[in-house]
Amino acid sequence: MSNHDFDRFQGSPDYVASEELMRTVNVAIALERPLLVRGEPGTGKTMLASSIARALGKQMIVWNIKSTTKAQEGLYVYDTVQRLNDSRFGDRDVSDIKHYIKLGKLGESFTSPEQVVLLIDEIDKADLEFPNDLLNELDEMSFYIPETRETINTVKRPIVIITSNAEKELPDAFLRRCVFHYIEFPTPEIMERIIKVHFPDIQEKLLGAALKTFYTLRDIDDFRKKPSTAELIDWIYALIVGGIPHERIAKEIPFVGALIKKETDYAYFMEHVMNRRMNTYGMRWRD
Repeated sequence: MSNHDFDRFQGSPDYVASEELMRTVNVAIALERPLLVRGEPGTGKTMLASSIARALGKQMIVWNIKSTTKAQEGLYVYDTVQRLNDSRFGDRDVSDIKHYIKLGKLGESFTSPEQVVLLIDEIDKADLEFPNDLLNELDEMSFYIPETRETINTVKRPIVIITSNAEKELPDAFLRRCVFHYIEFPTPEIMERIIKVHFPDIQEKLLGAALKTFYTLRDIDDFRKKPSTAELIDWIYALIVGGIPHERIAKEIPFVGALIKKETDYAYFMEHVMNRRMNTYGMRWRD
């Protein structure tokens, strides 16, 4: 493939992507390899796929993976129950098995007349064999349906984005077939750009106080679940709607429940963080 034969991803107005990430996306598109994206929750892995689709003007197909998901479901499903019911109670011709073959998300992306962005979201939620079960299909971009003796070939090879929260190790054979990128948690400078995408008119002092408090909480190693980008966005929205002046943020950390979601973290916050602030500012904490 020529370097000029594919659409290049250059970011989108609603998604702040680093130069390295944009380059990696374009390498994956050029090599026609799946892009495996890892990073802690809230770093924008899932939003990356929708950003690519919007920026390149392509439809997005989402395959949300669960612990019970099987690779076969992404290719096609043969509805034997419906066929049996039709044979017993309906007047439909059940001899044509094609009527009972429903393509899965992978199958839909293969047969789309236009190139699509296929998001395989949170692949590490499935069992260990799931990634290996997709190797040939992702390599060859085709699969065979034995019930109809039909081979489904790709019309336009999809742009495949695969996300992982690193909950379990993925097989080496699968990793070899992917282009890999780890999304680091945003620095305060990048986070400021992200927040301004969502709140373009936010007051600078409010933003500064919120970011300082947010990263102070993220620096607490004893938290089991550190606040993420999505929670920061929710918290800032609560601060704006609640009309909280920036001076109160560091002292009181209003609406802290938008940031801290686990009871053990909240207990640690009350004991070690708020007590220190009460002593510093001479406050009385009101729950």
